Amino acid sequence: MTPVDTSRTPLGGTASPAPSLPPRGRRQTAKVLPEQARRHNRSLVLQTLFHGGAMSRADLARETRLTRVTISDLVAELIADGFLAEFGTREAAGPGKPAILVDLDRAGHRIVGLDLSGSETFIGAVLTLDGEIVARHEVAAPAAAADVVDTAVALARSLVADAHAPVLGVGVGTPGVVDEHGVILAAPNFGWVGFDLERALTDALRLPVLVANDANAAVLAEYTLGGAADDVMLIKVGRGVGAGLLTGGTPLRGSRFAAGEIGHVTVGTDGGPQCACGKIGCLEAWLSVPSLTARLSAASDDASRESVLRDAGERLGIALAPVVATLDLSEIVLSGPPELLEGPLAEATLDTLRARTLAPFHEGVRIRMTSHGQDIVLRGAAVMVLSGQLGVS
Repeated sequence: MTPVDTSRTPLGGTASPAPSLPPRGRRQTAKVLPEQARRHNRSLVLQTLFHGGAMSRADLARETRLTRVTISDLVAELIADGFLAEFGTREAAGPGKPAILVDLDRAGHRIVGLDLSGSETFIGAVLTLDGEIVARHEVAAPAAAADVVDTAVALARSLVADAHAPVLGVGVGTPGVVDEHGVILAAPNFGWVGFDLERALTDALRLPVLVANDANAAVLAEYTLGGAADDVMLIKVGRGVGAGLLTGGTPLRGSRFAAGEIGHVTVGTDGGPQCACGKIGCLEAWLSVPSLTARLSAASDDASRESVLRDAGERLGIALAPVVATLDLSEIVLSGPPELLEGPLAEATLDTLRARTLAPFHEGVRIRMTSHGQDIVLRGAAVMVLSGQLGVS
């Protein structure tokens, strides 16, 4: 973020959600209003402390390149709003008064995350501002799509009651194509077309709610909490197959919010299993957990099972190669059952990817498993709230 000096602006900013900031490097063409500048600088201070840890006001001024007067005003305001706290003093290296350290009040607020992508259960969690899970609840996924919202609301309410601190907001990862306002443009498994899930949950919970596709939420967790590169693609394998993408650290949604919907790309011209969508040979028909599990169960021995996994990995590599070449991605992260994705499947994916791209540029592409396990969507939901409410990413 680029600092905007607000040392001459009046005090009294609010804790309203930070606006969407322009990507790094984009020139600001519109006039910046004082309140916009103040919100921007609040987010800059919070993001600096989120990633850098406790520091003095002088440290903050140096890190953010804001004036000491601006930092003093912002820190006082953020302490009053309950987002920052003073945490003792730093041992003085020489004469003079020891510096007082400030940091995010990481225990002062909680975030509620929901993962609606499971075929058998919906998972919810109470998380700290660092993305650590302090409480977890699970409920059976409803048999009827008409009951999904009521089930999600009940799960969220039970988590809010278990938060034991003010809830900053609720983040939700869901299957389907989701626009920037949390409207589900299409979610066949739930029977939703043009359904405003974000509004339905906001009205029921009376809390800020942010809704995103589950894979798009997952890649945010990998980037903010998992140390992923700025150019990364996360492949989420479960009941279906989807992907979340970041380029230059910025989420890539697409003109119709369908970027990453790779599950129904046909991989190969040799036929293959029939997909639930009616086509033959979709990536999802090769790679989804139900499809893979069924083919592995039918395999007669270890060699046959490895062949099934390598075949699925090859199909994934075929789907990924043009994406990696087009976007010049440096890292692919796999999210799903490690007993299926690690080993032969991941190795075959990498071999196929390297064979189908320009070696001098893409031979260094890395494929790895996420370190977040089944919690990745929950942590991504927390990152959505951090970004929407505090401007931290």
